[in-house]
Amino acid sequence: MNQEMHELAQWSLRTVKDAGADDCRVSIRSERFVEITYRQRKPENIKEASQRGLEVDIYAQGRYSSQSTSDLRKDALRDFLSGAVTATKLLAEDPYRTLPDPKYYEGRAQLDLGIRDAGYETFSPNDRHALVKAVEEACLDKGGPKVISVMAGQYDSRSEAVVLTSNGFEGYRESTIFGAGAEVTLQDEGDRRPNGSYSAVSVKRSALPAPHEIGSLAATRTLEMLGARKIKTETLPIIIENQNVPRVLGGLLSAMSGRSIQQKQSFLADKKGQKIASERLTVIDDPLLVGGLGSRLFDGDGFAARKRTLIESGILKDFFVDWYYSRKLGWEPTTGGSSNLVIPPGTRSVAHIMKDLGRGILITGFIGGNSNSTTGDSSVGIIGRLFEKGEPVQAIAEMNIAGNHLEFWKKLAEVANDPWPYSSVRTPSLVFTDVVVSGV
Repeated sequence: MNQEMHELAQWSLRTVKDAGADDCRVSIRSERFVEITYRQRKPENIKEASQRGLEVDIYAQGRYSSQSTSDLRKDALRDFLSGAVTATKLLAEDPYRTLPDPKYYEGRAQLDLGIRDAGYETFSPNDRHALVKAVEEACLDKGGPKVISVMAGQYDSRSEAVVLTSNGFEGYRESTIFGAGAEVTLQDEGDRRPNGSYSAVSVKRSALPAPHEIGSLAATRTLEMLGARKIKTETLPIIIENQNVPRVLGGLLSAMSGRSIQQKQSFLADKKGQKIASERLTVIDDPLLVGGLGSRLFDGDGFAARKRTLIESGILKDFFVDWYYSRKLGWEPTTGGSSNLVIPPGTRSVAHIMKDLGRGILITGFIGGNSNSTTGDSSVGIIGRLFEKGEPVQAIAEMNIAGNHLEFWKKLAEVANDPWPYSSVRTPSLVFTDVVVSGV
């Protein structure tokens, strides 16, 4: 643990209590990040910054506020914290706002989550520029004469945080993030200019694909969009590519939060224990996944992190319920939000599945759209490729799928064997049958 940050957090706790608060939570965070983008083989954007800040949650006379500052000098902090307590006492009462029962802090796992790259400090400016240049060159080479523009970039950061509460919680987290990608625009027929991209993110640099692979895939994915057009409205099987599954899964998960349920904005509020999807769907929230982008030993309330099965063989098992909304609902709390979401993979590749399906659409991107957490209705534009007998025959665009989540997820027919590793949502490609795809 960072001793300087820990001591400042302890001092801040005492200062808030001395100023008249009943309870408080103090979080001190520090981050350093670097971002570089290239266009036309020249740097377009270079950012490097370090920042530190303190956030304090204050509970005083049945009232609550959360305030933050970036000025961590003790003289300035003393005035800030004292003023924050005074301001909190002027707010309306909220009897549901308290620190959690300390029993939920207990049982924290004792393991190294593997979310910090020990070599972060050796990642030099020259290394960063070389990475971006290699991504851009691979894009240009693969895209060929049809390339109008390429923007390649990389991002990395190192952060740490200390969290203390007046009722006994202490937590520390240190992590790194590395990301790289490219966005490509090509010249198509007439004035059409398809735009595609590819990117990857990981907690360790060695887990990223090679730069030339990132750039080549960005160009390839965009080349596959050339000549895209609508087809007639048709009921077809669809395959949602692994890295795009989070977009549709998010519409389902948004109805699983304690806030949505308490505000009567959840179509799943009364569905716990019921079948809401095909038996092919299992969704696990795993905060203890080693090397996961969302891995953590404790959540925002300080609850000890635990692996939870949210949906099991299509049956809704659990919700995301933080301490505050658990009190408003009169429910047992779980956790306030997702960590690493995992859909266990199947056994077959997308290529194998496509051959068996015959005719269908592989969805490689979504455009616009919306999902209503109250009703479950959703609609989204799609791009991708029409395939027949397992082979792509045409790029498609400007088409739409719409429906209700409670019906859509029951059409899940198979889960592929390709979980997407570069996200906190580790989902394989998903196969749905009898989906109406709207076109001309």
